[in-house]
Amino acid sequence: MTSAVVTFIVVLAGLFGLVIGSFLNVVIYRVPAGVPLTRPSQCTSCGEPVRPWQNVPVASWLALRARCAHCRARISARYPMIELATGLAFAGVTWWCLETLRLASLTQSPGSVELGAGFWPVLAAYLYLAAISIALTVIDIDTRRLPNSIVLPSYLVLAVLFTLTGLLGAPWDAVLRAAVGGAGLFAFYYLLRVVKPGGMGGGDVKLAGVLGAALGWIGWGALVVGAFAAFLVGGVVGLTLLATRRATRTSAIPFGPYMVIGAWIGVFSGEAIARWYLGMLVTG
Repeated sequence: MTSAVVTFIVVLAGLFGLVIGSFLNVVIYRVPAGVPLTRPSQCTSCGEPVRPWQNVPVASWLALRARCAHCRARISARYPMIELATGLAFAGVTWWCLETLRLASLTQSPGSVELGAGFWPVLAAYLYLAAISIALTVIDIDTRRLPNSIVLPSYLVLAVLFTLTGLLGAPWDAVLRAAVGGAGLFAFYYLLRVVKPGGMGGGDVKLAGVLGAALGWIGWGALVVGAFAAFLVGGVVGLTLLATRRATRTSAIPFGPYMVIGAWIGVFSGEAIARWYLGMLVTG
């Protein structure tokens, strides 16, 4: 596969991400409110149905000048921002998958990538993780909740996709690591919740299992770094909020976003960071 084809796939993934981002806006608004996802979209101010041409990601918001076509109520900039973020996330994850495959394949010529059947469920798994990461982050910030209706089905989705990678040729060691990583991180967060009640929410514990599986499939280094990075990022942000007096020691701060950020640090850089750290210990 030439670099031009790789670029085409990345761009296509980004465009697909814009569409998924539009759906995530619906999920973020309706799931916490208990509104069915199947209900037709409508203006939250006047109830007027949203026409298809008014629902094109980013472009419709710009064309309508951020206002409802019927009542002229203001449309939050958060909608196109989530769409753009999802598009960029999908493009980035796709590029990472392709680049990781290129580096792992020693038989390919420079600039060329040959996609095996096992590549597609891997890509689907991490695109899915990107989508729920965005949705859960915004929902947790808004409501201090990580809905079961999003978190719990993710166990099945990742289990099916990772098992499929094994059936299609990926090492079964990776599938086993995903299972152990998910169970291990779930147990670790559960223990924290038992030791310090109120320190971790039940949603954090359940999300830990999902993130642990995604990190474990990549490697032990990714799992350890991703788990540690969540607390590091959360600690830095918490201290910053305290220093700027935007929070107090008793303020309730959602931890889900930091878990997500830490996990993606582990996904993209965990193995490299772990190798660097172990190498430093050996040479030191």
